[in-house]
Amino acid sequence: MILPFLTIASSENRGRGVFTTEPIAANTTIEIAPVIVLDAYGREKLEQTILYDYIFEWGEDSKMCAVALGYISIYNHSNLPNCAYEMDFEHQTISITTLVDIAIGEELFINYMHPEGPSSDPVWFKQF
Repeated sequence: MILPFLTIASSENRGRGVFTTEPIAANTTIEIAPVIVLDAYGREKLEQTILYDYIFEWGEDSKMCAVALGYISIYNHSNLPNCAYEMDFEHQTISITTLVDIAIGEELFINYMHPEGPSSDPVWFKQF
């Protein structure tokens, strides 16, 4: 499920990102996407490709990884995100929920290092 007013567009200094064409209220689930789960061996192989920057650690011990379908892998990172994500290991999905009210045209961000929201944990890439 992806709400119809979400769109992918160019994001300054970030390549592509997810934006909204309508206002969104806080605490709205805007996307629930299936994932493809790979075991530790598959993760090791994927980490040697460009997909490394798009996978999510998966499982209680984080040894596996997941490739998210839908728009999930296109959300950009912010230490002060306006969205949170939740991984459902049993149903093999990731959902995105807004943390605050979102304005028309605003880019939607998640915190790659802290699914629930704001954090100053460092990321593995250069931030702008």
